[in-house]
Amino acid sequence: MKTNNYNYLKKFSAYVALLGVGVFAAAQPAYAASQSIMITVAKGFGLSLYASDLGDAKQLAMGANGTLFVGSQKSGTVHAVVDSDQDGQVDKRYVIAKGLDDPDALAFHGSDLFVATGNRILRFVDIEQRLRRPTRPKEVYSDLPESDKKTAKAMRFGPDGRLYVAIGAACNVCEAMAPYSSIIAIDIETGASEQVVSGVRNVTGFDWSPQDNKLWFADLGRDWMGDNLPPDEINRVDVIGAHYGFPYLHAKSVVEPAYEKPKNLKITLPNYELPAHVAPTGLAFYRGQQFPPSYHNQLFVAENGSWNRSSKVGYQVVMLKLEQQQVVSRETVVSFLDGEFPVARPFALLSAPDGAMYISDDLKGNVYRLFYKNGESTEETQELEQNE
Repeated sequence: MKTNNYNYLKKFSAYVALLGVGVFAAAQPAYAASQSIMITVAKGFGLSLYASDLGDAKQLAMGANGTLFVGSQKSGTVHAVVDSDQDGQVDKRYVIAKGLDDPDALAFHGSDLFVATGNRILRFVDIEQRLRRPTRPKEVYSDLPESDKKTAKAMRFGPDGRLYVAIGAACNVCEAMAPYSSIIAIDIETGASEQVVSGVRNVTGFDWSPQDNKLWFADLGRDWMGDNLPPDEINRVDVIGAHYGFPYLHAKSVVEPAYEKPKNLKITLPNYELPAHVAPTGLAFYRGQQFPPSYHNQLFVAENGSWNRSSKVGYQVVMLKLEQQQVVSRETVVSFLDGEFPVARPFALLSAPDGAMYISDDLKGNVYRLFYKNGESTEETQELEQNE
């Protein structure tokens, strides 16, 4: 996206409430009238720009008082944004930390914010009471792997109170030593850890089913096998310690030519295959009540989008419909792809206290707010004041 086009998008405030299929169109006056920026939303939904200028906004965490925390990998910052009057627009923002080493993995528990940076996990105690002047964080864990290559990480507290950390492989395809290519669970009081799954490549989105507390996660497939291989994965954890195939088997049936699977290794196959290269970076069950009942307890996935495919795929938020804990269909809720032009790259998803859903965008540093318009059938586009 060209800079002047994006600046206009920010000024427009990106409010989408078109119902039928909703479309956001912010035309840049310097261009021909036919050149516009389009975001498409499913019938009944609206989309607004909740916050902007947040670096490469990646993972999100929600405070007990409704503060939204945003991690930025490239800028090394953690932001806090607040909608103090609860009108769906940010009116206060703070920098919680800066100069950190890849602080893109966040989690909130009790009254504290946890941030993964380098090989450490830091704890910002009672952070929502100290947004203006955060105190120095405490180190609670220092055994994350150190590498000269960047590895994807994600964090979230599980139903058992432990901090679950996904640690990706530091390669496109390789035999990685633990704790790479795994999800571990850490007792933050004792430092004890357990490997929950292994054989994963790049997991940044995971969540527990509100119906049976089973852990689900999305895994990105390897690159350089062509436009259509291998499929990206949606997985469910039924057995602690299970191996999910990387690097020997990709998705359900794509055998890796560079490495031979050990004879006695049992591989757990994906619950569902996504198209190759859609890059499912965010995954969350919808636990709110604002969306229609057909969306309740369903699995939402942020598809960050392909980066070197001959034609682009992904760049959208989809709902995976579950029946008896199996994915039976996939439908687009928000598309940020205008033809071959990516308006945004959705990275993470998080439910808001009012039942809306936040979507981070690591392309332009935005956070969007997805909401439901109660089935109104009229179409409208509104220009709002700057959200911040």
